[in-house]
Amino acid sequence: MKVGFIGLGKQGKYLAANIARSGFELTVFDLNAKAVGELVSLGAKAARSPGDLAALSDAILICVRDDGQLHSVLNDSDGVVGSLRRGSTVVIHSTVSPSTIAAQAERIHQKGCQLIDAPVSGGEKGAIGRTMSYMVGGSSETLERCRPIFEASGTKITHTGPLGTATQAKLVHQIVISGNMLAAYEGVRVGLAAGLSKETIIKVLSEGVAQSKIADNWFDLSLRPHSIPVFYKDLELCLDFAHELGIPVPGAALAQQLIEEIVP
Repeated sequence: MKVGFIGLGKQGKYLAANIARSGFELTVFDLNAKAVGELVSLGAKAARSPGDLAALSDAILICVRDDGQLHSVLNDSDGVVGSLRRGSTVVIHSTVSPSTIAAQAERIHQKGCQLIDAPVSGGEKGAIGRTMSYMVGGSSETLERCRPIFEASGTKITHTGPLGTATQAKLVHQIVISGNMLAAYEGVRVGLAAGLSKETIIKVLSEGVAQSKIADNWFDLSLRPHSIPVFYKDLELCLDFAHELGIPVPGAALAQQLIEEIVP
């Protein structure tokens, strides 16, 4: 399978590198020439545009920042959709609005191609360590076709259901992460102010009902500063999605307001 990867940021660069090292014929595109050069050194080809990449690829994986970038990469005059080969698959790793996934599906399907949404969890560290978690929405057949590509970066792959459900699941995931960060930030701050040691705080949290991955690793996490705008954007999507469902999420709203303080 010929694979194309668009979006070589802090996470995407390592996902693409894992694919290259796993023996796939890989073509990459990004506006960052340095990142492209790093992938070329691993054997990847460099595309001149997203459209050129699509014309060379059976599977096109997209890991860009937000809805606007995704729309541009797909639909600009030199975008992916205009150059899709019939039978190819588009994979959206970006965390975007569920409505954006639905809006892009029709044009891609009209080209005789498949679309799956496959947001990921694990960040830069997970991509480097090949311990990523994948949420995948779309047909089971398309997932199985792409599974070997995903397994280059992690074996935790959950089929969430039809197209769009993986993005919904990722937003649920982000709401819970933000709540964990807010709780850990407040609890640890109180504990340190009271004179408790870091070791005592972590031991108590890890051995009690308050245990979470965020709390367990609080003093070792280093997500600033690049993760702050990412979490803020994701929480904006979460709030919009919850509003559409008529569900109040005041905790997520508060976490977004305090994001610059609570991200470790």
